[in-house]
Amino acid sequence: MNTWRRRIAKERQIWIMTVPMIVWVLVFSYYPMYGMIIAFQNYVPGNSFFSGDWVGFAHFERFFNSPDFGTIMRNTFAISGLNILFGLPAPLILALLLNELKNKAFKRFTQTLSYIPYFISWVVVASILFTLLGSDGLLNKLLIDFGFIREPISFLGEGKYFWSILTTSNVWKDVGFNSIIYLSALASIDREQIEAGKVDGIGRFGTVWHIYLPGIRTTIILLWILGLGGILNAGFEQQLLIGSPTTAEYSEVIDTYVYKYGVQLGYYSFAAAVNLMKAVVSVLLVIGMNRIAKKFFDTSIL
Repeated sequence: MNTWRRRIAKERQIWIMTVPMIVWVLVFSYYPMYGMIIAFQNYVPGNSFFSGDWVGFAHFERFFNSPDFGTIMRNTFAISGLNILFGLPAPLILALLLNELKNKAFKRFTQTLSYIPYFISWVVVASILFTLLGSDGLLNKLLIDFGFIREPISFLGEGKYFWSILTTSNVWKDVGFNSIIYLSALASIDREQIEAGKVDGIGRFGTVWHIYLPGIRTTIILLWILGLGGILNAGFEQQLLIGSPTTAEYSEVIDTYVYKYGVQLGYYSFAAAVNLMKAVVSVLLVIGMNRIAKKFFDTSIL
């Protein structure tokens, strides 16, 4: 106990600095959680959270038995899976390419250029997509002018194109900003190892494979754990802005489903139950992926 107190006293400045963040997390992240109790009630807006009739797991059963359940889960896993498949390796590849650039001015310019899309709101991105991919958009005009098609294609009006458009736009928007973590990890690699590799004549590809990737393995694994653990987080803004009734069969995911039933239709208890199910499954996935990583790679986040 005395050792613990001495350590707190020695690091008191750091502890004081963490107080605002701890308070913020408690107030805005943990305190609202008690409202999830309405997932087990027939909650009436305006009443106390404890005044509704208790229905147990009725809302969960309703969701699992819903005719939309299969479509929603398929879309959620498909969109999240594509984002993981392309969205996680893309920043790593970009970071490795940027790390190989010798011209510092060009490297900084390229990095800055890759970061810009991250700060563009999805509203603007959606407007760009409608301008490019609409029936009278730029892409259709080019395809018609070059003779590839005779009639314009409704890229944003047909569900079969939705997943690829969403994945491409998501990767384009986040790849630059997400590469910062990998660039920071690459910067921490001992330069002596790299110089030794050059002396041994392993080449650039050999340097990437034998020095860079092993050197940032922990970072890669941790990001993959978080990515796979959040596989039910397929996004919300993208689907809401780019999707339409004609693409609902491919764009409806858990988050948009919760928004529709909770905000638009007012079924707060049912929406809370669906969201709670998603949260519980996400936590279990993170724990499971963490255990797998700890067992096979001796790396964990918990």
